Amino acid sequence: MDFISTLWSRVTLVSAPLTVPMLVGALVAGILLVLLPGAWHTVRHAVTVVHEGGHALVAVVTGRSLTGIRLHSDTSGLTVSRGPKTGPGMVLTLLAGYTAPALAALGASWMLSRGYSAGLLWALLLVLALMLLQIRNFFGLWVILVGAALVVGVTFLAPATWQLVFGHVVTVVLALGALRASLELQTSRRRSRNGQSDADQLARLTHVPGLAWVFVFVLVALVCAIADAWMLVPEGLLTQP
Repeated sequence: MDFISTLWSRVTLVSAPLTVPMLVGALVAGILLVLLPGAWHTVRHAVTVVHEGGHALVAVVTGRSLTGIRLHSDTSGLTVSRGPKTGPGMVLTLLAGYTAPALAALGASWMLSRGYSAGLLWALLLVLALMLLQIRNFFGLWVILVGAALVVGVTFLAPATWQLVFGHVVTVVLALGALRASLELQTSRRRSRNGQSDADQLARLTHVPGLAWVFVFVLVALVCAIADAWMLVPEGLLTQP
């Protein structure tokens, strides 16, 4: 009982707000990680983890049987579930992928705006632990273990201020990463034309054009990113002299 109380007190610990220079630095770092090509290829794995986690979560919630998750070195991923090949459950499962990182960033922004950086880190650890149980290839296992090691290190070794900085960087990466991945989806659809993207599968199931689903993904990511900025950036910061 004491252990649970101690753990809960750590999870719900409220951190003091970041100073303006540290906040700006964290936000800029997250933005650069998404915009710089080399860095983007690396951090996109984190976006893919959340993307596939979204597929998996909704598949289970809608009653489908989750078979496994694969993560690939080209930053793509695959979540396999068993169940009806048509119907609302399949549509929601496909819809969850590209929207998951944006919605996850929205939840993370809410937590950070209230100082729950420790709670966010523990939430990330829980997600990675659940993903670990479903990973079915070695590269995917490597990605999850490296991510878990990084989050564990920050959770147990970093001061509260740096936990908050890390949380902001991760949140920006997920928010802008969701937007960039959604925008890049249309380019990849034009290049491959294999009809296997989430948008193409949704088009076949709903008879709504794939381009319309890409627009939905982009719109969700954009709205969430605006909400993230509203929560993370203190009022008046951008207008300070």
